[in-house]
Amino acid sequence: MFTFRGIATAVLDEHGVVLRCSEAACDLTGRTAEEVCGRPFRQLFGDQGVGGHGGGGLPSEGRAMLRHRTGAEVDVTYRVLGLKPSAESLVLLAPSRSADAWEQGAGVLRALLSQDHIGMKLYDKGLTAVCGNLPSDEVGGVGMDDVALRAVLETGAPHVSGDPHLPTVRGSFRQWAPLSAHRVQDEEGSPEGVVVLYVDALAFQRAHRDLALLHDAATGIGGSLDPRRAAQDLLDVLVPALGDFGSVELAEAVLSGDEPPKFQGGGDLHLRRAAVASRTGTWPAELLQLGGAIPPLLHTAEVTDVQQGRASVFDPASLVSLCSDPEQLRLFIPEGGHSALWGPLFARGLVLGTVAVWRTDQPEPFDEEDADLLTEIGSRAALSVDNARRYKREHRSVLALQESLLPPPTSDTVAAETAGVYLPAGGGAGVSGDWYDVIPMPSFRLALVAGDVAGHGLYATATMGRLRTAVRTLSDLELAPDELLTRLDDTVQQLGGAADAANPVSATCLYAVYNPVLRRCILASAGHPPPVVLRPDGTAEVVDVSPGPPLGVGGMPFETTIVDLEAGSVLALYTNGLVERDDGDTDRGMRRLTERLAALYGPEQPLRATGEALVDELGGVPERDDVALLLARTRAIPDGDTASWEFPADLAVVATARRAVTRQLAVWGLDELCFTTELIVSELVTNAIRYGGGGPFGLRMIRGDVLVCEVNDSSSTQPRLRRARWTDEGGRGLFLVARLATRWGCRYRMDGKTIWAEQPLVPAEADFTAFM
Repeated sequence: MFTFRGIATAVLDEHGVVLRCSEAACDLTGRTAEEVCGRPFRQLFGDQGVGGHGGGGLPSEGRAMLRHRTGAEVDVTYRVLGLKPSAESLVLLAPSRSADAWEQGAGVLRALLSQDHIGMKLYDKGLTAVCGNLPSDEVGGVGMDDVALRAVLETGAPHVSGDPHLPTVRGSFRQWAPLSAHRVQDEEGSPEGVVVLYVDALAFQRAHRDLALLHDAATGIGGSLDPRRAAQDLLDVLVPALGDFGSVELAEAVLSGDEPPKFQGGGDLHLRRAAVASRTGTWPAELLQLGGAIPPLLHTAEVTDVQQGRASVFDPASLVSLCSDPEQLRLFIPEGGHSALWGPLFARGLVLGTVAVWRTDQPEPFDEEDADLLTEIGSRAALSVDNARRYKREHRSVLALQESLLPPPTSDTVAAETAGVYLPAGGGAGVSGDWYDVIPMPSFRLALVAGDVAGHGLYATATMGRLRTAVRTLSDLELAPDELLTRLDDTVQQLGGAADAANPVSATCLYAVYNPVLRRCILASAGHPPPVVLRPDGTAEVVDVSPGPPLGVGGMPFETTIVDLEAGSVLALYTNGLVERDDGDTDRGMRRLTERLAALYGPEQPLRATGEALVDELGGVPERDDVALLLARTRAIPDGDTASWEFPADLAVVATARRAVTRQLAVWGLDELCFTTELIVSELVTNAIRYGGGGPFGLRMIRGDVLVCEVNDSSSTQPRLRRARWTDEGGRGLFLVARLATRWGCRYRMDGKTIWAEQPLVPAEADFTAFM
């Protein structure tokens, strides 16, 4: 304890002369009492001296440099006290170093004693408590035993509590738990007692819980781009750590990806229950279930607080003020619920939703500190929900764009029945540039396309749309698959030149053309996975394709592959998202695709159902890449629906060709088409004889859902449609064909060209006024 060691004293007369002094004063000056007494007190100090007020002209207190006998100066702090009834004064002196230490110690002691959540007890040498700040009516914890205190006093080694987590505290009264004990000693190191520090266990545990909740909120919320999943993550943090039941309601606009309106006051807030959680893991059936709408609320101060971003504390009685219909309260108060928190998911000045937490088994009611905690956690969760909402909106927009660029999921043509399935990537990757297409071509042929643009998001989708348009445009030229990919590669290189370095254009593509007359498919690949063929006998195989480089590389040729397909075969085109696995073994993925296609397909089963089942099994919900699958079940035009002739290049055979066509139309029962067909054939045959290079030419008719007439010659000259002047004797042939046919065109072969024309099987009334 405090022993007054180091304090020197001196008695002065009214003139400031030392009358008497203590031994400590002699030690400070290095002089004997005889040398000190009888001298003016001022003479004991250095050149700077002391001030001029107080006893003997001294100030009442201060700090000065005392002159030691050796000539050294000693920094001292002093105080002058008047002695009554005499005129004498008592001077107290101490080295300033000791005085400062005493003042600091006293300050520390005052600070500890004034703490609200830190307790202190000071024991003397007999381990008797001499002071402290622990009210006896609040001490509910366990003190430190005398054995531990005695060990600290004797050894000087501090004692630290072995349980830093402290026992679970129940109740709202304070319970003090010891943290550590330390020996108190004087300046010379002699033991004077023991001081024990305590902590408010309830406040400690609450602070520990709050920090843990904030940490869990920071690490557990924000890992999903689904608003409902973000809401569930929030409840997983709050229940059961903060309460026994919890629910999150999100604005209807947020669930659809839109921004909610800014509400003020009561009414229908357009909230729907998006997530629930309970301590038991089971949500009571009598409470509002997932997807349920929150009824209109009255305009109260609590509603205003939530709309302004602050949480509120409720009990069942105060909750009545929110609802106009008391019967609705049973949907929101769990059995045994006695205290609730209701807070907003508040971001950018908007209420994206609300969160409610109830206590049933936990006896302590919520307070304002809990409301502040929920407000902070809710604001963090709101950012996650808002990010998920924004992603959902952008994802929806890009997906709508992507789906609008894809063809109808099913088609039915003379050549084949097709079914396409597109599955966007999940896991935050966003939609990408995967696509498929079905392009009807002249003479009942059908082009099948599958492609994949590298990257994700709007840029990849827009690029996919440009490439799909380019493929359709090039297919109108009726180019061979390898030639089409060569021109498409040039297009991609041009797109790449216009793009910035951060977004280079790269894509793969498979282009196949199926001819139902020849029952043959010609295809070429630009770095795309090969198709799979399922034969009518149930056998499946991967087509052996010689793939060229991806589009955009340039400088490398593309090779065609020819596959004979009997009627009823299924050709599967797909993107790599369907076969690429996490282990990177694409070959294994293609084998699995082949096996599952053979197992899932049935001749009587709808083709789309097969495609959806195949994607579900192999693609599931792709995490990193989209999945596009196109299935085509081939058909064949019967031999009896085609007729072919070959004629020499002689104008005399025009009449022969017309008679052959008339006889064939009669066989097919299409006599009503004889007039227009004879005119079309006459003009096409005449042009082939005049401009076809002088060699023999071929004539073919194909009956399907339309009638197709084809004339083949050995010339590569492009036929040109022009309007003849009224004085011209010729030049009206192709114009006449264009007026009589629904469409016509020309395609090139290795040995010449083919001019074709289509007519409906039911003839329309011809309009010849344009020739008048």
